[in-house]
Amino acid sequence: MAGGRIEREGVETKEAFVPIISVEELPALLKGGATLAGLDLGEKTIGLAVSDRGLLFAHPRPVILRKKFTEDAQRLLLALGKEGCAAVVMGLPVNMDGSEGPRVQASRAFVRNMQRLTDLPFLYWDERLSTVAAERVLISMDVSRRKRGDRIDSAAAAFILQGVLDRLQALGAEPSR
Repeated sequence: MAGGRIEREGVETKEAFVPIISVEELPALLKGGATLAGLDLGEKTIGLAVSDRGLLFAHPRPVILRKKFTEDAQRLLLALGKEGCAAVVMGLPVNMDGSEGPRVQASRAFVRNMQRLTDLPFLYWDERLSTVAAERVLISMDVSRRKRGDRIDSAAAAFILQGVLDRLQALGAEPSR
């Protein structure tokens, strides 16, 4: 699975400038047992995964069925609050050749809209092949085709988040207590 920082940007809100951060900036934000969330934005669902407090493992959570942005955002922010998330990793579905298509634009627009509702920082992470990897794992676990469809986005979110957690480990980052 490929992974990495895509680019740095931010959005102006009425309250403050909410940045898109890099993976190197995460350790300073992850204090006091805070967790990290990973998102995989699908057309019909939002896959969600959350780290453990030790920042070692990504755990899939139930998908959020997409309806209207306002409802989706409320359910997502409620879940992030319950999980004690200090930052959100958004999978960025870059094409295999590195180009950005409509799905990348949709992901960036989703983050821009979320930034109007929360002060949580976001990090973009290259998610190439995360859905393929997630599906292979679900198949190897003998999960039926119907159930795979219900779980694939959260499994992909876990792969995305695990890539960031592994990068944090490689950087020698430990959660601040």
